[in-house]
Amino acid sequence: MLNAEILREAEQRRLAWRCRRGMLELDIVLQRFVSEHFNGLTLAEMAQLDLLLELPDNVFWDLIQETGTQAAMITALAAEHAAVLQKLRLSRPSAEQEAA
Repeated sequence: MLNAEILREAEQRRLAWRCRRGMLELDIVLQRFVSEHFNGLTLAEMAQLDLLLELPDNVFWDLIQETGTQAAMITALAAEHAAVLQKLRLSRPSAEQEAA
C-alpha cells in the first residue's frame, strides 16, 4: 500500500469518528452520509468536512437544512463548502422515511 493511501484511510477513519454527534437528527444524516458518500470524497472535500465538523450541532444542522436565524453566516459557509453540503443534503431522510 502506498503511503498516500494509508494516510487517506487514516483521515477517513478520523473523520468518520468525528461524524458522531449529539443531535440525533444530525447524527442520522452524518451516518447515512458516511455510508453513502464518504468513500468518494476528494481530499478537498474531506478538508471541507473537517471544517464543518468544527461547527456547533445547531449551526451545522441549519446548514444542512438550509434554515436558521444566522442567515449571513450560514450563506457564507454554504458557499464555501457547497460540494460537501450538497452530498450531506442528499443524505437527509425523505418525507416518507421521516414518517415511518
